[in-house]
Amino acid sequence: MTQETQETKEGKTTGGTSIVNAVWGLFSSVKLAVVLIAMIGLLSIIGTVVEQNVEPQKNVKLFKKLFGDNLAPNVYRLSEKLGVMDMYNSWWFMGLLVMFSVNLTICSIDRLPGIHKIVSKPFEPLKAEAFGRQGIKKELMFKGTLTDGRIKVLTAIKQLGFNPGEFTFDNGVQYYAQRWQYARYAVYVVHLSIIIILVGSVIGIQFGFRGFMKIDEGETVDKAFSRKGTEQPLDFSIRCDDFTVQFYGDSDTPKTYMSWLTVFENGKEVLKTSIEVNRPMSYKGYTFYQASYGALGEGYGVLVFKVTSKDGKTDVISKRVGDTFKIPGSSLEAKVMAFSPALGFDKEEKPYTYTDMLNNPAVFMMFKEGRSEKYGGWIFKRYPKSWNVPDGSKIELIDNWGYQYTGIQVRKDPGVWIVYLGCICMTLGLYFAFFLSHKKMWVMLVNEKGRVNVKIAAYAHKNKGAFDISIDKVFSALNEQQSTDTKAG
Repeated sequence: MTQETQETKEGKTTGGTSIVNAVWGLFSSVKLAVVLIAMIGLLSIIGTVVEQNVEPQKNVKLFKKLFGDNLAPNVYRLSEKLGVMDMYNSWWFMGLLVMFSVNLTICSIDRLPGIHKIVSKPFEPLKAEAFGRQGIKKELMFKGTLTDGRIKVLTAIKQLGFNPGEFTFDNGVQYYAQRWQYARYAVYVVHLSIIIILVGSVIGIQFGFRGFMKIDEGETVDKAFSRKGTEQPLDFSIRCDDFTVQFYGDSDTPKTYMSWLTVFENGKEVLKTSIEVNRPMSYKGYTFYQASYGALGEGYGVLVFKVTSKDGKTDVISKRVGDTFKIPGSSLEAKVMAFSPALGFDKEEKPYTYTDMLNNPAVFMMFKEGRSEKYGGWIFKRYPKSWNVPDGSKIELIDNWGYQYTGIQVRKDPGVWIVYLGCICMTLGLYFAFFLSHKKMWVMLVNEKGRVNVKIAAYAHKNKGAFDISIDKVFSALNEQQSTDTKAG
């Protein structure tokens, strides 16, 4: 091999090594971690403000407020090309998450050997001259023999939670101990938990499903649709048995709305439950959230009445507009003339329907006896006073079944349990990192002609002040006991 060839090979090796070192140095940088966290946080804020996977009109309206009517369409088109409208599935957002994971992993690997060396190093007695060089140092004097001092000091050390080793020398003894040295690994548990959470989130984004399903009252469906219109078949079906809305007082502001659902699998009923806002249903990895509702129109639905006769007998009947029925215990016959989902009255007291939603359902009833009409009026679902019929009976509108649909958000996240595992790891890691500290302690007793000189040296990885106070408290109590014993003697 010629000298030139050898130098060329060495140059390539050196160059390759320098590139690896440069990449390693970049990804082991804490500054890079700060920059990546800031970028991910900022993009997450943008992804919250700019609604993801929604109709274009919503974000165009937002951009008009931010950039004006002229720029808004162009900003929207650019944002769409960059993937801002579906940010969490974009390659660049995934790339940032991967970079952050690599950065966190390399930072941990780069610093782990040093911590491992500290933790695994055998704990040994301290040289006499080194007692004055520790972060915490104290000196006490006990009267009595070395044996008496040893008993008291051992008691104090154990009160502080240490199980000490012992080293004896010519005129004395040294006790040394450490605890919670493994708490130094806590930060790496936190790092690992972040990576676990990121992995779970990516799995959820890539392999999960977020969509919507609309179920009419009484209808059964077996598929959901993503925001992009992609169909997601389910291996079971869901029927909406009923839907109801409750309002605040006499207002049209919904207080709560609820769907009663039945789940079928292979034609058999397997689950019957209700859902409302903040109380979803889960089945086979899917979670169903109550999200919205709406009206189907006057051509749909059945009106359900609770009829109470003058003598208190009740009956529940279902009718449509145009149907008639007899009032029990009476010669009156009622006819359902008209229905309004939201009945209001104008300034001239003329009735009108102010919305298609079932905000204030009402039925106009005409009553006749034989062939002659007796009276008529509106019966409101929400106002009990309107239920009373002049002959002493009562007709209550209790439901408008089949007139509404329920809107349900559907989510399937196969990575959620990985995220939960990461959260548990993070909780444990943060607990150990913040509340536990690596502590070291050395106590040397030297026999000095009827007295015992006690020197204390200690170190705490975190919260040194609290450890110092604990040592003071325990050894001060020993001093007080010594004084009491001396006086009693």
